[in-house]
Amino acid sequence: MLNFTNPLMELFLLLLLSFSLIISLSSGADTITANQSISGDQTITSKDENFELGFFKAGNSSNYYIGMWYKKVKPVTQTIAWVANRETPVSNRFQSELKIIGGNLVLLNESKSQIWSTNINSSTSTSTSSSITAVLLDDGNLVLRDGLNSSGDHIWQSFDFPGDTWLPGGRIAYNNITGKKQLLTSWKSSEDPSEGLFSLELDPKGKQYLIRWNRSEVYWTSGSWNGEIFSLAPEMRLNYIYNFSYVENENESYFTYSLYNSEIISRFVMDVSGQIKQFLWLESSQQWNLFWSQPKTECEVYGYCGAFGSCRQSEFPFCSCLTGFDPKSESDWGLSDFSGGCVRKTEVQCGRTSEKHGFLRVSAPANRKPSNFTVLAVGSGEDCKRACLHNCSCNAYSYDSNGCSIWNGELLNLSEDNNNETAIYVKVASKDLRGEKKNNGVIIGEVVGSVVGLVLIVGMILVLVCRNNRRFFAKIGVEGSLVSFVYRDLKTATKNFSDKLGGGGFGSVFKGTLPDSTVVAVKKLESISQGEKQFRSEVSTIGTIQHVNVVRLRGFCSEGNSKLLVYDYMPNGSLDAHLFSNEKLLNWKTRYQIALGIARGLVYLHEKCRDCIIHCDIKPENILLDGDLCPKVADFGLAKLLGRDFSRVLTTTRGTRGYLAPEWLSGVAITTKADVYSYGMMIFEFISGTRNFEQSEDGKNKFFPMRAANVLMDGDDILTLVDPRLNGDASVEDVTKLCKVACWCIQDDEETRPAMSQVEQILEGLLDVNMPPKPRALEFFADDDHQVVFFTECSPSQSSQAKSNP
Repeated sequence: MLNFTNPLMELFLLLLLSFSLIISLSSGADTITANQSISGDQTITSKDENFELGFFKAGNSSNYYIGMWYKKVKPVTQTIAWVANRETPVSNRFQSELKIIGGNLVLLNESKSQIWSTNINSSTSTSTSSSITAVLLDDGNLVLRDGLNSSGDHIWQSFDFPGDTWLPGGRIAYNNITGKKQLLTSWKSSEDPSEGLFSLELDPKGKQYLIRWNRSEVYWTSGSWNGEIFSLAPEMRLNYIYNFSYVENENESYFTYSLYNSEIISRFVMDVSGQIKQFLWLESSQQWNLFWSQPKTECEVYGYCGAFGSCRQSEFPFCSCLTGFDPKSESDWGLSDFSGGCVRKTEVQCGRTSEKHGFLRVSAPANRKPSNFTVLAVGSGEDCKRACLHNCSCNAYSYDSNGCSIWNGELLNLSEDNNNETAIYVKVASKDLRGEKKNNGVIIGEVVGSVVGLVLIVGMILVLVCRNNRRFFAKIGVEGSLVSFVYRDLKTATKNFSDKLGGGGFGSVFKGTLPDSTVVAVKKLESISQGEKQFRSEVSTIGTIQHVNVVRLRGFCSEGNSKLLVYDYMPNGSLDAHLFSNEKLLNWKTRYQIALGIARGLVYLHEKCRDCIIHCDIKPENILLDGDLCPKVADFGLAKLLGRDFSRVLTTTRGTRGYLAPEWLSGVAITTKADVYSYGMMIFEFISGTRNFEQSEDGKNKFFPMRAANVLMDGDDILTLVDPRLNGDASVEDVTKLCKVACWCIQDDEETRPAMSQVEQILEGLLDVNMPPKPRALEFFADDDHQVVFFTECSPSQSSQAKSNP
């Protein structure tokens, strides 16, 4: 029998009780009570283990913070959803404590000094420390509750103090009484959660969201809320994942959102890049998928590269310093924190002659000309330049239709591409400009001589370098990172164009090997008029973009009438050779993954490039397969670039018969939905393994899409639709899903077709899809016996007659 009067035994039991308390707190409890605290590696976890809260360290930093992260979601890097002490880290988590004191949840550092608190006014509260508990909820909301309050309302919640992440159920609000804003604020860098320069806020007057730089400059707006979508975010109408709502009363205005499918894990983040990003968790790949972002590119973010920094979206990293400048902090730039900008390598000498410094021509977007300039009344550009030259405080000048502008302070939003409308001339020490192009008569480096002589010298040097290093290409700035090839060398690489891989209406494709043993595919355009058009289209559309599901254009050759395009070589050729051939039969799982990969490529082209790209000719022949059968969207000869301010483009060139959307035939301007239609028609061929119009054994043209729609409508055995060569080895769920997607994609009205981003989500299992209506166009394609009667391309008038006589 135990003797509980033994002092040693009492001490043992006390220690055991204390240890048990610590264990219970650190092994899944969701609550901190008055006699508990969090220290060291102790954590609390929400009821269903969605979120965990405790001390964490950001990246390689030595600082620790109290924060909340996803518990079930486990990517390579821990995903932090909220930070308490953003501005005041601790260095020793074992000597720091998170506990309840005086009715507040507070954080004490190593010296037991209070560095963070929930700051509830104790004078207006009837609660005591013993009645207060902190609870981590499954939606990611950390709340304080008062046990003496019978209503059960929270007396404080982290949702009212968001960091950089907006979780479902949270809100971004505006206090209509005090004018106080709730901000979603970026981290300073990936290793520093303190407040960065970029913030998202609600503008209650316009019922819209704004993104500001440094709490001042607005560089993106969602547009006003119309009850369904934001006016400048039209993609929202195609987003069936989120349910947004706007609340306005005398006290406050706010937006909140939820997910229609509670199984989906998603978050909005005000990123360190200055973009608001929307992420979805993909369980299949165990990673976050970027679903949506604004602005579309980093270079559209105000001040992204800091003072005297230059932004180029075609290069990585996107930021570099202007000629004559170096990063202010190399370590910050290494963490993609460019906000500190650049500083001069050499300070310009004040009061000296113009020989000691010159000007570097840069440019800025016309709508984002650097602010804080002074306007001078001068008569010419030379006078403007002279005024800056002799002004010790002047850093740059510009002379345009608005007159002379002088900058004495820092300059933001610059580029050395010189493609934008506003030309600005930055004062730089002459020795730092040596060898660089200078403007307004400034000498180019130390080279003296005529322009002809300079060209000849440079040309000779380039020839010698090319020969000595067996490198027969030169990067050029006009086309970003593309390579300009020499025709003679491509002729050698392809063995005089002898190894032909295939051909089309505009030319032939040959296999070639570069001197570094890289195997490439060289497309030789043979029709001068049509080929020139296709050549320019391909270079302008895919010349500077890279995506795993878009074929990579390495470079080009343009010498006289010789127009050649050089691509990565795809050892498995085009998709049609696999879909419609018995020799290279694709199993069902591979077909499904290829369909998903193509969808991802089209999502990138439609929604994630600087300009929207409409391919205009999606078909199996234009999908290439690499060594792992990963699909690459290719052949952009008919593609159209569409600025983000426009939704349609009028084109007289049509794609391929059998994949054409109805709007092509009526002659109206097209949208990305033309590609969606073509994708849907191609998916039917994925299922059947035959051309949609392929002749049957009895000589009749059976129209497969019509048959597939009928099987879906009638609830018949879906596997009867699958390529018979697979012997029924296919997933009923996946076949049904592809059939529904295909039927939805080929709806007659383009507005009722899905966006490719929705198709991607359906194929990934993130969205469910119901049976869409049978496309009316199918009735025009087939009679009662499913025999094709609408086989050839019709004129706009014929198409109109068909639509008026269903």
